[in-house]
Order: sequence, then C-alpha cells, then structure tokens
Amino acid sequence: MFDHQEIIATLEMLKNEHLDVRTVTLGVSLFDCISHDIGRFKKNVQEKLFKHARNLVTVCDEVGEKYGINVVNKRISVSPIAVAAAPFSPAQMVEVAHMLDETALAVNVDFIGGFSALVEKGIAKGDRSLIDALPEALSLTNRVCASVNVASTHAGINMDAIILMAEAIKKTAGLTSDRDGIGCAKLCVFSNIPQDIPFMAGAYLGTGEPDTVINVGVSGPGVVKKDIDRALSQDQKMDLGKIAELIKRTACRVTRVGELIGREVAEKIDAPFGVVDLSLAPTPTVGDSVGEIFQSLGLLAIGVPGSTAALAMLNDAVKKGGAFASSHVGGLSGAFIPVSEDLFIDEAAKNGHLTIEKLEAMTAVCSVGLDMVAIPGDTSADTIAGIIADEMAIGMINNKTTATRLIPVPGKKPGERAFFGGLLGEATIIDVRNRTGGNPFIRHGGRIPAPINSLKN
Repeated sequence: MFDHQEIIATLEMLKNEHLDVRTVTLGVSLFDCISHDIGRFKKNVQEKLFKHARNLVTVCDEVGEKYGINVVNKRISVSPIAVAAAPFSPAQMVEVAHMLDETALAVNVDFIGGFSALVEKGIAKGDRSLIDALPEALSLTNRVCASVNVASTHAGINMDAIILMAEAIKKTAGLTSDRDGIGCAKLCVFSNIPQDIPFMAGAYLGTGEPDTVINVGVSGPGVVKKDIDRALSQDQKMDLGKIAELIKRTACRVTRVGELIGREVAEKIDAPFGVVDLSLAPTPTVGDSVGEIFQSLGLLAIGVPGSTAALAMLNDAVKKGGAFASSHVGGLSGAFIPVSEDLFIDEAAKNGHLTIEKLEAMTAVCSVGLDMVAIPGDTSADTIAGIIADEMAIGMINNKTTATRLIPVPGKKPGERAFFGGLLGEATIIDVRNRTGGNPFIRHGGRIPAPINSLKN
C-alpha cells in the first residue's frame, strides 16, 4: 500500500517529471496457427491477433485516462516467426511480415515484434529463411520489428549467424538509404534474449509463455534525475550509498505504477498479467534523459571516466527497487543507453566524450548493449560482425542480456547527423576503427564454445 508521502511523490512524478507507462505489450502465441499452407497460416494469425488485440488500444487509453497516466505505446509481441512459419521460403516470410504490418495497422498498435529467430546453437530452415527475408521485410514495413538471438551463456556464440546478421544489416541499411538506414532501427541482435521483453525492437513471446499475456514497460529517467537533484540541493555531501538508496526507492514507486496499469489492462482484455520491465528508457526530450542523470551525479557527460561505475550503481539500484515493489519484474529492467533516443547521450557522442569503445565497456554493467548507434555507411560487414561478436561475448561471459542495434547510415561519415524521427530521435555518426577492412577472425565462422560458467545444472 502507498502511504501519504508516496502518493504525493507519485503524483509529482506524473505531473512534472515525465513518468509514463512507456509500453503495454500484448503477447500472443502463434503456435496454434501453424500450417504448411501460407494462405491458411496468414489467415489463422490475423484472426487470432484481431480476436485478442482489437480492444488493446481502447482499453489502454481508458485505463490511462482513469489514473491520469499516459500509456505512450501499445504493442504486440508474437511467437518467433522463424518457428511458427518454419516451412516457408524467404519470399513467403516477407509475405508474413506484410501481413503482420497490416494487422498491426488495423488494430492501431504502434509496433509488432516477433519477426525473430533463436540461432545461438545452430540455424534451422525457418531461421535461415527469416534471416534472408530481413532486409526486404524491414524495408517494406513500418511497424514490424525483428530480433535474432545469436549467443547465450549456455550455447556459446554462433559466429556463422553473426556473419549473416552483419550482411543483413548492411542490406537493410541500403534498402532504406533514403531514410538514413532506418530499417536497421527495427532490428536487434541479442545474446541471452529474455522471453518477456515488452520493449522494441527485441520483443517476442517465448515458448515458455502463456497463450496471451500483458507485459508492461515503465520508464522514469526524468523521475530519477529530479529526485537526485532535489536530494543533492538539500545535502551536497550525500554519499553514493545514500544516492543509490534514493534511486532504489524511486524505482520502487515507478514499478508500482506500472503494475497497477498492467494488471487492470490485463483484467479488461481477459489476459494474464506477466511482468513489469522497469527499464530507464529515455526519449529525445529534455528532462527525460538517462544522460542527464550522469550530469546530476557530478560527471561532465556520460562517457567520461567514472561513467561505467555510475551506470553500474544506477542499474543495480533500479533492479533492487523494482524487485522490492513487485514479484513479477522481468524483461530487461535496468538502464538503457540508446544513443539516438537520448538527447544528452547523443550530445556526449557529438562532443567526443562517448566513443563506441566506451559504450561497449559500459554495456558490461547495463541492461542492453550498443543500442541505436549510428555508424558510417561504409562500415564493412566484417567490421559490423566484429562489433556484434564483441558485444555477444560480454553477454555470454557475464551471463546477462546484451544486444546491438547498429545503423550503418548510407552515404554519411563520422560526425555527420542521422535523423530517424519520433522516439527514435537523431544521432551523431560515431567513428569505428578499421571500418572498411576485412576480418579473417570473424570469417573462420563456427561456434565459439560456451564458457565454463555455463555448467551449472
């Protein structure tokens, strides 16, 4: 239960500190839609999605209005299409993507995730068809999001899959060159992907999930920043242990708000409630930035010495606060550092404080990885594959989720700007070492074995 002070603090968060429910995501299993006939499969999927999602947006708006809490995005996640549509060719996979896009538009959701494959240990027929279809599927649709898991702590790193993904990223960028390669902004490459992420582009419904489920993503970087600023204005000598405790308490309140909304939406559309994903996901708005939190903590900008330690403290405090508030915290839950989506992170990259090497180091302690990073358009597939492999290694060895969402912007060079619009924002293109060269190490292919710490069962 909330006490009076918590109620007042929560109202202040809603009114002045950019607290919102970033997404309510309806997960829908497609395994009972499977057919060898492409027409029958598409019809089965459309009928099931209409049945369960037709009222999602209306219900979210009603619940949000009831509590005065804005639900920014309404989304759907589905079973991995590489599994549900395993019999089909790459061209037929593109048909499936069109169908998903049309269905998402018809039920008025912002995105639909699950054009996905899980290939950490090997590539099956359906996986290969989906990967081959990615460039065309992502360039010809607006609301379809894709994710491919190429590594895990238990399986190791599938280097063959990484090479295929690097080539797919290059092709996708080329097919959307008129929009600064925006197709790549809808594609994540993962290590240790969770089954219950509500955030795009990684959202999909895992095989261990219910037939339908509501997962909620709540964001509150503006709230955390304001609380830190308020506390330090009263006590400039506050130590980092006390600041971490403050962040933990703030995260607890934010999580309660998310669970309140999620449970009511789930009840109204007759679906079980899944998890609250408390990830500090920023927007390109002043006052709603993870980068600003670093400045409130006393750092010149994210990326300067001390940034990794600050991010580790922030991420851990957010997880502790969420876990105290709810028994159903899941997804990623921590701090996102997406370059283009955060005004102050992008500014740090523009001013040279944040390099891709520092970003990679920071991903060892945060929730995701190299997220929404614009790189030069002439970056080779081998170099992209090397960046992905490095990030996957961090996730594999540390038994955590990591991901890359890299955007090679066609025709643009380091220091120039890429413009994606909306929540995706804009970004300074970050330089990459050896960006036009080959990489014989990557081209060995095969599978990097799982680390010894995978032997836990």
